[in-house]
Amino acid sequence: MILTDGLFGDDELARIMGAQGQLAAMLRVEAALARVQGRLGIIPADAAEAIDAAAAALRPDPADLAAATARAGIAAQALVGALKSACGPHGPWAHFGATSQDIQDSALALQLREALLPIEDRLRRLDAALACRARDHAALPIAARTRFQIAAPTTLGAKIAVWRAPLARHLQRLDELRPRLLAVSLFGAAGTGAALAPRMAQTRHALAAELGLTATDTPWHAARDAICETGGWLALVTGSLGKIGADLILLGQSEIGEVTAGSGGGSSTMPQKSNPVAAEALVALARLNAGNCGTLFQAMIHAQERDGSALALEWSCLPDMVIRTGAALRLALNLAETLAPRPEAIAATFAADRGAMLAEAAGFHLARHMPRAEALRIVGAALADLSADGTETLAGALSRRQPGHDWARILAPGDNTGDAEAQARG
Repeated sequence: MILTDGLFGDDELARIMGAQGQLAAMLRVEAALARVQGRLGIIPADAAEAIDAAAAALRPDPADLAAATARAGIAAQALVGALKSACGPHGPWAHFGATSQDIQDSALALQLREALLPIEDRLRRLDAALACRARDHAALPIAARTRFQIAAPTTLGAKIAVWRAPLARHLQRLDELRPRLLAVSLFGAAGTGAALAPRMAQTRHALAAELGLTATDTPWHAARDAICETGGWLALVTGSLGKIGADLILLGQSEIGEVTAGSGGGSSTMPQKSNPVAAEALVALARLNAGNCGTLFQAMIHAQERDGSALALEWSCLPDMVIRTGAALRLALNLAETLAPRPEAIAATFAADRGAMLAEAAGFHLARHMPRAEALRIVGAALADLSADGTETLAGALSRRQPGHDWARILAPGDNTGDAEAQARG
């Protein structure tokens, strides 16, 4: 444990993806393999029962397996040794015909299946929370900003709709991903199934059914596309949440302060501060997962039938990516549920802008009455008036330069948000 686990970690996902969770999943695979092989007559029925019982009862301390794992270069091999010892005279039948990576990869599929459930649940809850906030503020005008500059009016609901839009796509991607990811591995030492030939395929499909996984007909020991696809999906999710965090940081900074979300964190020496800790964490988690995604994808370069250096990249990157995604969703959900506008600050932004963000609207209005080039010249001159006089407004300057138009009405922010309200109500 490290002190930042309360912010960047997630207890539920850490339990699933941690050492104890991995050992429990591998033992489930070994027990299921023994049961299947016992039913098929590949190993003696009494041996299958003994292995099943031993696997269910075995609770190895990860620390006790650390040295053996370091020697073997794979955790499953150390666990198999402990399981065989626990099975007594039936030990030689444990792990029959499998290779260590078969067990570890099948266990990983079980871990990821379990981990994706709370991740999906949080993603759906976040989507629902953002949908509510978008509808609540669908018609509330707020300044849109492009490249950190005030651009034109939008609504707060439309901003939130942009945050929300990728979430439905992520859920669709997850549905598409699961059948490719959640597959059993049982192909033996070199991936040919020779140890159980000609019954390896039969055993593999039976094991898949026993564990509720899918089965492939070719080994994925060295074909890691589904694992990398999963890492990419995790990085997409946290990337979308990082965008929310970045926007909330900017909308909440001292000079803007148009939106609040979360409780904030205090300074040890500056009592006036309320630091956007959760929003900052979303940005950090997104960047960490993006970096790990790049490293994880290097595991695609998997030499020949098995490559320990490629597998090590997965073992180092993927569990943390899962945990970070859970943490980011937990933080984002709290921010979404507590998000609230500050109407006085939004109004102050519009007042300080003095209508300049409506320059585009003014130009398009005038273009209906004159050549567009002339319309833009007039608007440009009016904007110069604003620069020369700190009390001038765009509506006032245009009223003098181009009278005969109800500029206050034409340039009302709430009448110039286009489809923003419809987008928010989606």
